[in-house]
Amino acid sequence: MVDLARTSDPRIIAIVNQKGGVGKTTTAINLGAALSEDGFNVLIIDLDPQGNASTGLGIEVSNRTLTTYDLLLDDALLVDVLSPTATDGLWIAPATTDLSSADIEMISNEKRSYLLHDALRHAAIDRYAFDYILIDCPPSLSLLTVNAMVAAHSVLVPLQSEFFALEGLSQLMLTVREVRQSANPELRIEGVVLTMYDGRNRLAQQVENDARETLGELVFKTVIPRNVRVSEAPSYAQSVLSYDETSKGSHAYRALAQELVTRHGVVAQSRE
Repeated sequence: MVDLARTSDPRIIAIVNQKGGVGKTTTAINLGAALSEDGFNVLIIDLDPQGNASTGLGIEVSNRTLTTYDLLLDDALLVDVLSPTATDGLWIAPATTDLSSADIEMISNEKRSYLLHDALRHAAIDRYAFDYILIDCPPSLSLLTVNAMVAAHSVLVPLQSEFFALEGLSQLMLTVREVRQSANPELRIEGVVLTMYDGRNRLAQQVENDARETLGELVFKTVIPRNVRVSEAPSYAQSVLSYDETSKGSHAYRALAQELVTRHGVVAQSRE
């Protein structure tokens, strides 16, 4: 049950792109780590049945006793699902392959689009004082993704710097518009972040130019470079900021976090 008297109000951002392999999970992990490094308390909701965000932050499958499946379908409380990570101030609500059946199981629930919305607004999480909740969505515009959009204040879109990158955005924007009209009128586009960017590649430059010309200020100034350290970090169950704090990828995610925070005009509170 949603407690309308709760005082904490974390910023909820759904990281969405129906195409796989564009950097959604990488962005969730490393943006979350960069925000926590700046002193913010951050929760990542792993809403992808692959559970890559959970694995990438060191949560073993055997330790995922309660998951986002239980949160959505078994009335588990978020406080019982979330787990701390090795990064101070960064928490995760993990996922397993059980979540792959969630779309079908949610269909018969009349509140099927609001399950995550209600779960994230339970008063019990106030004690964690989360500043940001980042939702790592599956690579589809499924009922899970709709749940994320209904729960979120905004949508962050990772866009890979490759041919046809912009074509899939039209369907995504249409889905955002439909959710805004039907279930979440406050939902807005947080922005588009270019990922896996190689400035030496003329195609990448063209994608960036097209994106900025088409979407204007919606495109973050920060671009995430194609970086070996970013690719290696998940295999060590770390964010790139922990794995190699001086890498280009680490600098880029710190810059993205700072740009996001500046847009919101917020300041981290001390954890002391």
